[in-house]
Order: sequence, then C-alpha cells, then structure tokens
Amino acid sequence: MNIKEAKEQIMHTVQSYLAQDEYGRYEIPVNKQRPVFLMGPPGIGKTEIMSQVAGELGIGLLSYSMTHHTRQSALGLPIIKQKNYFGKEYDVSEYTMSEIISSVYEMMKRTGMKNGLLFLDEINCVSETLSPIMLQFLQYKVFGGHKVPEGWIVVTAGNPPEYNNSVHEFDIVTWDRLKRIDIEPDYAVWKEYAYMAGVHPAIMTYLENKQQHFYVIETTADGKSFVTARGWDDLSRIIRQYEKQGIKVDINVIAQYLQNEKIARDFSIYYDLYKKYQSDYQVDKILNGTSAPEILERAQKAAYDERFSLIGLLLEYVGRDAKIIIQTEDTLAALMKQLSEVKQKSRAQSVDGLIEIEIDNVRSQQKRLAAANALSQQDSDRFVMQRKFLESYLKEARLHPEDMFEAVRTKFNADAERHERNCAAAKIHYDNMFSFCDDAFGKDSQQLLILVTELVANPFIAKYIATKGCPAYFAHDEQMLFHKRNLDIIKGFEKLNIHLK
Repeated sequence: MNIKEAKEQIMHTVQSYLAQDEYGRYEIPVNKQRPVFLMGPPGIGKTEIMSQVAGELGIGLLSYSMTHHTRQSALGLPIIKQKNYFGKEYDVSEYTMSEIISSVYEMMKRTGMKNGLLFLDEINCVSETLSPIMLQFLQYKVFGGHKVPEGWIVVTAGNPPEYNNSVHEFDIVTWDRLKRIDIEPDYAVWKEYAYMAGVHPAIMTYLENKQQHFYVIETTADGKSFVTARGWDDLSRIIRQYEKQGIKVDINVIAQYLQNEKIARDFSIYYDLYKKYQSDYQVDKILNGTSAPEILERAQKAAYDERFSLIGLLLEYVGRDAKIIIQTEDTLAALMKQLSEVKQKSRAQSVDGLIEIEIDNVRSQQKRLAAANALSQQDSDRFVMQRKFLESYLKEARLHPEDMFEAVRTKFNADAERHERNCAAAKIHYDNMFSFCDDAFGKDSQQLLILVTELVANPFIAKYIATKGCPAYFAHDEQMLFHKRNLDIIKGFEKLNIHLK
C-alpha cells in the first residue's frame, strides 16, 4: 500500500486501541494490542506520517531510532535489590527504568498527555546484543521489567533486507505478534504532501514530468545510488533557504541530496532553466494583467518543457495567494470567537488583560503540542498568525484606554476588510492567469488541462476555490471535462477501428 493508506491504517488502529467501554476498560485488552510494524524502503515518509497521526489525533509522539541504542539504554542498568521471601533475605537482580520507557513518563508529566505513540524505527537493524531484547519487547512491550504505559501505542518500522545489510529476519513467532503494514513509494500520494509542505515548484514541475526519478535505488559498481522522497523534501528546504539568502544552488548542492549522479545533473540543468523562466516571464505581471505583448508571444512559441515550467510558476504564485487567504480566513474565524469571549468578560476584567490571557493561551497550546511532537507546520503557522493578530489588538487597546474594545473591534474589522481585498485581488489573478493561458496555449490545449488538474491537486487552492469560488476555474473545468470526454470517445472508436469523418 502507499504511505497515505498506511497512515489511515495507523489512525484506525490507534483509535481502536484507545477505545474504552462504559467501565473505562480498553475494548481491545492491552496484551492483545499488537504493535504496528511498518515495512518499507528508506526515505519514504514513515516518520513523517507518525507526526501527522499524532497531530491529527491530539496525542503525544516519541520517536527513537533503535540503531542508536545500546543494550543498557534500551534495557536499563542492572541493580541488586534485597527481597524477603518467606522470612528469608535474597539478593535479586533488577533493572533501572529503560531510557525509552522513562522518556514516555517524562512526556506524560511535561505535557499532561496520557495517550501517545511510541515510534521505534529500524528495529530489525539493531545490534546482535540488542536483538533478543527487541524481540521480547515486540511480544510483551516490556524493557527490563518496565512496561510501556497504558494508552501508549507501539508503532515500529524497518527496512526490507535488500535495502540494509544489517537487517535481522524475524521468526514466525515474532511476526505473528505484529500488525504488519507493507509500504511502497507512490508519487501521486507524495505530491499531496508536497503541496501542503510547500515543496519548491521547480521540484514539483520536474517530477511531474519525470515521475520515474521520484524514488530510485540502484546498485552500481561504486555502491548504492539513490534518490528518495526524503531527499527531494530536504533539497526543497535548502533551495528555498539558499534563494532567500542569495546563495547559488548548483550541482554540488543538489548532489548532496540526490545521490544519483544522472538524476542530480538532470535536475540541476532543469533548475537553472526554471530560474531563467522565472526571471524572463515575470509571472506577477501576468497575474496582474500588465505583462508585455512579447511575453505572450514567447509563451505561444515555447516548447513543451518551457510551457510546463511556466504553468509551475503560475501555480506557485496563486498557491501562495490561496495559502495566505485560507490561513487568514481560519485565523479570523478563531479570533472572532476569542474577541466575543473578551467582550463578555470585559465587564469584570480589563480588555487588555483579557487579550494578554488569550495570547498566553495560544502560546501555551503551541508549546504543549511542540513538546509532545504533535505540532504540524500548518498548526504552527496558524498559532503564529493568531498570536500576531492578538498582539496587534493588544497594542490598539493600550493606545485607546478610553474605549479599549471599540479600538480592538475597529482593528479587527480593518483586518477583515483587508482580507476581503486580498480575496478580490486573488480572483483577478485567477482570471488573468486563465486569460493568458487561453491566449498562449489554446483553450483545448494539454497545458490548460494540466493547469486545471493541478489547481485542485493543491489542497490550499482547492479549499480556496471551494469556499471563495472561482468562475474562471469552473468554466475551464467544465470545458476540459467535455474535451477529455471527446478524446476518450475518439480513443474508444479507434480501438474498434472506427474512424470519424
């Protein structure tokens, strides 16, 4: 299955394991809650989905790579204790609490979260001394006599033996105590994540055209040659940072993340072209409807790859618009609720004091989720934006002590009006984008079909279109569907050797 399906399986498993009856007993007894085992190639996103699951379910997450642990850190240190059995003293060996188990308790104490995920990666690659302990843990969820606390679900992961020479094969007894999920790379699923994570558009357009380069692991005379989903994600982050700081992105940088010489060089050439197109086409002017006639003429004469890159540039700009609009919309809705509560309480407390409390609540919530490793990038962005708005309202309240809430209300309304202006500007951008592409590529072109399809592949744009509407998109979507149906009918006739006159 793909990583998205695996995430869904884990979500359902956790929900089932945490379900309790009317007496507070787990519906599935703890000793029958099989640890989940994710089997899949490296860099596919196994660790990333654990963070997503924890964030969406509001539970904690502790991650460990078992290859970094020794027998002592996993099991605990041996100690001698005296015990009395039937009137006679005995020296008995026990273990201090495992570093892993104690970390679970520490997180529970620090965050107040009683439920969570204990994610142990690379468990089938542990050292020979740790291997028997690991097998015992998988069967009984115990390290050195100390159990994983109830309410904490064990999820593990490992690589198939063809990817790692250190893999230890499990016996049937062990496999029969695990809930095994096998995962394969899937570009279409990764693309959904990539849009949400803001993966660089040069990578998105490159991979859309060369999906065979998304995940490659080869054995060569010089050793392993590979490109993984994690490699593309990390490369995107460094490219964005280098661009921000004005540092050149060249083959030397790219090869540090794409460890396949052919693909690294191919992407490096494409990236240089992409940056050239970005400079030449001045996409902001296209979206504002002020681009020069020669830009349209160039697009009309452009080869397929150049047209495809231009679509990627357009999608990057409108996607950025959509992300800001959706985040602002969600934040303003949350703020309206908070400010309503401030108004209700303002008879007993000062408005500025109440806003300070709201700011502290947002900050505390963010810190709590971060401490539990359950804070997604989207949630983090939302908290930062919410706090920024509240801090501006606090400033306004203190500038107008004679009527603090009225000052806050005026500022909120101004923010809401600015948001509506941004929405109106975004609509103009979409209209100009479609108008330009109609003139450049033709209304029934392959490029228009790609543009319409990719718009709703981006979750932020899809939500923007669904909530704010986009007449230009709907008109082209209907047109493209009609065109595609005609093409499908023609292909069907061709298969039957029937030719239309």
